[in-house]
Amino acid sequence: MNLDPENLVQYLDQTRQLYGNQLFLEDIGQGNTETYPEDLDSFHKLICNCQKCPLSQTRKNFVFGVGNPKADIVFIGEAPGEQEDIQGIPFVGRAGKLLDKILAAIELKRDDVYICNILKCRPPKNRDPLPSEVEKCEPYLIKQLQLIDPKLIVALGRISACTILKTKDSLKNLRNQIFKYAGIDLLVTYHPAALLRNPNFKKPAWEDFQIIRDKYLLQP
Repeated sequence: MNLDPENLVQYLDQTRQLYGNQLFLEDIGQGNTETYPEDLDSFHKLICNCQKCPLSQTRKNFVFGVGNPKADIVFIGEAPGEQEDIQGIPFVGRAGKLLDKILAAIELKRDDVYICNILKCRPPKNRDPLPSEVEKCEPYLIKQLQLIDPKLIVALGRISACTILKTKDSLKNLRNQIFKYAGIDLLVTYHPAALLRNPNFKKPAWEDFQIIRDKYLLQP
């Protein structure tokens, strides 16, 4: 690879953002490219002490993600909340319990899917992610998706969807469409917390999950 000094710095910074401060070089003698973690556990261990943004100073736990490492469906929220930060597991509060019930309605369990957030650390007082935080953390999410290689990503809630898709559109307009993110189909639905606040959202959310079931679970 021939890089001028400016591009080399950019390349190394991008590599550091994805894989931490360990530097993996090409083995020229063998003709191999860079060696990176090939499974989620190894990747988790590599990045779990991340200090790239100020959230690392206030977190209790780095919330990587849970579920099937080769899941067909990955659910993505925007960031850990208070209980997630305490337990180190995404979606463990009331919203998480509701998500479990919705999954059961389409005959899925947590162990069948993968659940994570865009940010791996809790923002203070559960505020929305800042662009600077997303910039640092999104490469981790993309690497997770590359390792899992799912058929479908489900963005849970408008904040998650708008952050991933780089849009300010309404959730109403984002629903009932299939987008692409990191080369993977992406569908937008309500965050379970929104369903707890407004039961009127349960019917359209159920319609979304029927699409998930019919298009991505029942198809060969």
